[in-house]
Amino acid sequence: MDSIGDFLTVIRNATKAGKEKLTVPSSKLKLKIAEILKKEGFIDAYKLIDQDKKQFMRVHLRYIHGRQPAIRAIHRVSTPGLRRYVGHRDVPKVLGGLGIAIVSTSRGLLTDKDARREKLGGEVLCKVW
Repeated sequence: MDSIGDFLTVIRNATKAGKEKLTVPSSKLKLKIAEILKKEGFIDAYKLIDQDKKQFMRVHLRYIHGRQPAIRAIHRVSTPGLRRYVGHRDVPKVLGGLGIAIVSTSRGLLTDKDARREKLGGEVLCKVW
């Protein structure tokens, strides 16, 4: 099971359907990804919801200029069957810096810019633009 891939697929489908918000089961990794997406301006907000002794995360998607989604595309790079690791010199730039890559490093999840600045490599989880 690929919970990160499922999370990204739910976001991708919700943006294509024009949904305002989505609800997914929560995990620490998903929360950190949502935090990065919010910091980079791809989503408006996220919050934790307790429901029947389980934690869920509600994500509010961002739209610009009347229903144009801020997330144009979101792709999973490293999968459970094929992990993609890069050194700090090989951290990918997404669309020449217009998008972001989320990298799992020894210091937690970072954007591609932060990973290059701190000279950290790691597993490239996904690309967003």
